[in-house]
Amino acid sequence: MEFLRDGPRRTYYLVPMSRVLVLNATSEPIGVVSDRRAVALTLGHKVEVLAAGQQTFASERLVVPVPEVVRLRYFVKVPYQRSAPLNRKAVFARDEGRCQYCTKPAESIDHVVPRSRGGPHEWTNVVACCRRCNTLKGDRPLQACGLELRCKPAAPARHLWLTLTAGNVPDSWDRYLPVAKAA
Repeated sequence: MEFLRDGPRRTYYLVPMSRVLVLNATSEPIGVVSDRRAVALTLGHKVEVLAAGQQTFASERLVVPVPEVVRLRYFVKVPYQRSAPLNRKAVFARDEGRCQYCTKPAESIDHVVPRSRGGPHEWTNVVACCRRCNTLKGDRPLQACGLELRCKPAAPARHLWLTLTAGNVPDSWDRYLPVAKAA
């Protein structure tokens, strides 16, 4: 959020800051920046605007449309492949907030093979779970409590980190992402 001043009386009001997708020169997503940062990069001729929104930033002599997607004019070597961290928010995003045993809204995470029985804390062993199923399962294996997984847990889609960074992926970004929004 940022404050904008309106007129000579200095009336301030809150304006939500939007997020802008940044693509490398090779058109692969490398980050998400604020709309102000994207406009600064545009004015500095460091990026080219691929998609612009309805909003504008105005100064005394210039009106600049706020971009939604920008591409760097030069290649930037990214030293590592970005991936989503294994945490509660990421597991809920991967499993769409649904219990993987009964499809009710999830409230917690569950280790398919309990950690007390040697189960690892990794993507293939962690699922979103409702309170009832988590209590029913406890620290027992699936066969002992009569629960079944809807689908086998796996590492999330390659670009889940975008969903976690931006909150939600706008429709205008879809054509620039090589993979779906979330797995």
